[in-house]
Amino acid sequence: MGDRRHITPGHESFGLARRRETMRFWRHPELTFLEARETRDGREVCYARHSHDSFSLGAVTGGRSLYEYQVPGGEAVAVPVSRGAVVAMNPREVHACNPVDDVPWSYVMFYLDPEWLAGLQRRQGTDLDGGFRPLTSHHLREPALYRALVALGRALFEDGETPAELARRCTALCTALFARVELYAEPTGDESTRLARLVEFIRGHCTEPLTLERMAAEAELTPSHLVRVFKRHYGITPHAFLTDCRIRYGQAALKLGKPISEVALACQFADQAHFQRTFKRFTAITPYRYRQTSSGRE
Repeated sequence: MGDRRHITPGHESFGLARRRETMRFWRHPELTFLEARETRDGREVCYARHSHDSFSLGAVTGGRSLYEYQVPGGEAVAVPVSRGAVVAMNPREVHACNPVDDVPWSYVMFYLDPEWLAGLQRRQGTDLDGGFRPLTSHHLREPALYRALVALGRALFEDGETPAELARRCTALCTALFARVELYAEPTGDESTRLARLVEFIRGHCTEPLTLERMAAEAELTPSHLVRVFKRHYGITPHAFLTDCRIRYGQAALKLGKPISEVALACQFADQAHFQRTFKRFTAITPYRYRQTSSGRE
């Protein structure tokens, strides 16, 4: 109780000792709503377009990178971000943040549970019939917010603060964020509704051998039309989205300490090697290292 479980081998969460100069991870069993990642040289960390079930909030602490994102039903955006920028990724929004021309860059990123955040939004008087309300702002320059994010990262990785202190810091930071940005409603319309239903179907059946034809039938569209509208709406193809869902399913299973070979088969990959390559492309870490970091297993 009160043990911060800093990123050291043998604890539930720890850094990658052999690559300490590149990245560190943070988790604590008492603060289940929060995870964190610090990357010190983003040139070594490249992502395919992907999404998270969590809300992601980060600060670019050095250099610059290209932040790509797409709000469902909106235009794809690619914007350069540099030191001092705050970036936000709503749950399940497709995005990627990658180096530019081999320029060094660094960042600290926090992954927050949407239901925990919804509780904060309710306290601020937000109407939340549908749970967490996403943010309209995906990148901003707010010096006070940036400093608070950097300070929270330092508190997690360096200062040894208690879980109660860390929870207080996180609550204050997110409360300030919601006071500064607008929230948006989900897009409406028949096509959007069909795609939203399909997305939920894929999430719920991602461990099954889904074909494009099966997904198209669920959306009541032809396969070719589905590919066009899905990519226009979400920025990736239905198959890429299915792969993203399978990787997130795999992350959850690895957090429980399940064997990598078992997880690979459950996620419908032909073999463990294929799963490992794809997992690293989506998360910038191998399944083995992710399993160590998340479950404390060696």
